[in-house]
This record gives sequence, C-alpha cells and structure tokens, in this order.
Amino acid sequence: MLSEKQKKWINHLPDDDKINILPFDEESQKYFKEVKEKIQNSINNKINVEQRGSTSLGIAGQNEIDIYVPLSANDFYAKILIPEFTKMFGSPKSIHQTRVRFQIIQNEKNLDIFLIDKESDEWMNGVRFEEYLKNHEEALNEYEKLKYACNGYSTKKYYEEKVEFINKILDLAP
Repeated sequence: MLSEKQKKWINHLPDDDKINILPFDEESQKYFKEVKEKIQNSINNKINVEQRGSTSLGIAGQNEIDIYVPLSANDFYAKILIPEFTKMFGSPKSIHQTRVRFQIIQNEKNLDIFLIDKESDEWMNGVRFEEYLKNHEEALNEYEKLKYACNGYSTKKYYEEKVEFINKILDLAP
C-alpha cells in the first residue's frame, strides 16, 4: 500500500514512456569505483560514497548506477557540497527536500549521484530495505522478478509496483 506522500510523488512521474530492465552488468562496479575516486580525490578521501540500488545488489535494473553521498543533516542543509558537485557533474537534475541528484552518462550508463541527508527517512528506509534483501535471498529474487515483470511499463507504473514492494519489505525489516 502506498502512502499519500508516495502517491503524490508517483503521480508526477511520466506515464507515456517505457522503462527497460536489463540484466546486471559487472562493468557497473568499475564505473562506480571511478566516480567514487573522483569524488574522494576532489573533496576528501574520507567522504563516504556508497553504491546503492540494483547494481549494489547484483541484480537486473534500468541500466543505471545509484551513487550516494550521505551527509549529516547540518552539512546537507548547508548545501556546502553542491558547488563542488556542480563543477564535477554539472547542474543538479533535481533538488528535493532530502536529496540533490546529479546525473552523468558514461558508456551508455546513467550514473545518478545523490547528496542525501543521512538522517532522513528516505535514506534510513533505503538502507533497511537493501540490508533486508542482502540477508534474505528469497526476497532479493522476488525483487528481481518484479523488475523483469515491469519491463516495458511506464515510469509511473514501474515505481508504483516497486514502491509497493519496498513498503512490503520495510514492514518485515527490523
């Protein structure tokens, strides 16, 4: 079941396109490492840069790599890294309450790079979700099957199905 906030977000997504689900690509790891090194070399070798999403789980996805830089609420809302990330990756593609998304395309792969408030529900729920999948192979397999079943869906319909699955897992996750 979707919350009202989730419904509102999903309703802004396009309904006239088609998503394409592709098998996991080992090359994704190489691209993640390159971006991680770029960020750490430009900003601070100790900055936390994490790969999330389907490529971190080793499953099929939308040919994108999700890269997150979780920040304290103070650092996130001070927006101290936005200028540096803009120099590296261009202007943000979107700015939401708890995250800023940059995007680059490398060898036909979309790399979505997020600055995110690590104290936000969005980040904490994402971590809980992925940890559950990493520790419950049957749920991970079910998630990948869902992704393949949604191949060809609109972005809106895909995220509706995906968020409902995530909510189901979050109800099970500690």
